[in-house]
Amino acid sequence: VSPGCRGAQGRFAYKLLHDLFANYSSALRPVEDTDRALNVTLQVTLSQIIDMDERNQVLTSYLWVRQTWLDAHLTWDKDGYGGIDSIRIPSSYVWRPDIILYNNADEHFGGSMETNVVLRSDGHIMWDSPAITKSSCKVDVSYFPFDGQRCRLTFGSWTYNGNQIDLRNQLDTGDLTDFVENVEWEVLGMPATRNVITYGCCSEPYPDITYTLLLRRRASFYIFNLLLPCIMVSFLAPLGFYLPADSGEKVSLGVTVLLALTVFQLLVAESMPPSESVPLIGKYYIATMTMITASTALTIFIMNVHHCGPGARPVPPWARRLILHHMARLCCVYEVGESCKSPQRALGGQAGVGDAGGPAESPGEGQVGTEVGGCPWDHCLCHHDALLRNVGYIAGCFRRHRANQRRTGEWKKVAKVMDRFFMWVFFLMVFLMSVLVLGNAA
Repeated sequence: VSPGCRGAQGRFAYKLLHDLFANYSSALRPVEDTDRALNVTLQVTLSQIIDMDERNQVLTSYLWVRQTWLDAHLTWDKDGYGGIDSIRIPSSYVWRPDIILYNNADEHFGGSMETNVVLRSDGHIMWDSPAITKSSCKVDVSYFPFDGQRCRLTFGSWTYNGNQIDLRNQLDTGDLTDFVENVEWEVLGMPATRNVITYGCCSEPYPDITYTLLLRRRASFYIFNLLLPCIMVSFLAPLGFYLPADSGEKVSLGVTVLLALTVFQLLVAESMPPSESVPLIGKYYIATMTMITASTALTIFIMNVHHCGPGARPVPPWARRLILHHMARLCCVYEVGESCKSPQRALGGQAGVGDAGGPAESPGEGQVGTEVGGCPWDHCLCHHDALLRNVGYIAGCFRRHRANQRRTGEWKKVAKVMDRFFMWVFFLMVFLMSVLVLGNAA
């Protein structure tokens, strides 16, 4: 095209703009018959999900909104204006439908950008405008972090009813061809539906277009940062039963694990809305904390059993039969001090022989003493009786000490068997809870 032709096109465009808007008003609905509705077609393109605020239930998204309609007052013969078929003019020059987002949650209530419109010779106007919208979205976090959300974007005219503007959707779904992938949410679809609603304030119907944004959370981040640490920490709780009771760390381990899970629970609670629906991971935390609390309480009880002193009662027959025989074989707990009893028996046997030999040899020694030193027999017999009383007292103390040791050893074995039994029980509970959480998530 020569420069002269481009200059002619510019003069024709200037003349066309002047002729079109000489007697045009953008305040009135552009129809020849005011009793007929004006058809407005809407198409929404989702470009990006900026933020999903679960706590405040607000979805921030970047949209491209396209509206098309027919303006009966802005038509021209393109042959009379140098073949100009379309022009781009500011959108404020023409009448625009007041299509807004009904479920807007922006405190400033920002609308679309003031972009140009494309005006064609047959009167059709196409208005493409980008908009950053904040819409209210009912968030259901029952299966967090394996949840999915359905967020609705409802567009409609604020003042024109269905008899004045007939709002239609261009496609049955939102346009996702230019969507920028989000690191946290996966978009499964964006179906569009047209609804005609009669509100309580007015008798006229009001049509709207509702786009339902189907979202699914990418759970990898939460699995590696919230769920797996909780599972690993919860498996530490049953190991508290495996610690020796004399180490003094059994209760400390349970309390430390409980505090760690409390920190994770607070992290989840800060990002969730304060609703009645408890998230799945929150239920898992509560169940694990309850289990750890129960294990700590049982640990305190078992330590009390382990540290039963010499004054404790003997182990009841039912406890000896149930715990020391059946449960001990079930949990593979061997006899406490089994390798130390045989030497004690040998020592006791030697002591018995020595005790028995003492009185037998005493008279002989006395006789020798009588022969050598001239000690009277009755005087040696008095020493013999005193020695027997002392030996009997020592033997009685030794027997009582052995009985107390045996009783204390039985109570320690009862505590050890209960430790092993509850360790396997709580290991099974942690495993079942983890399987249930993953099963519900699936």
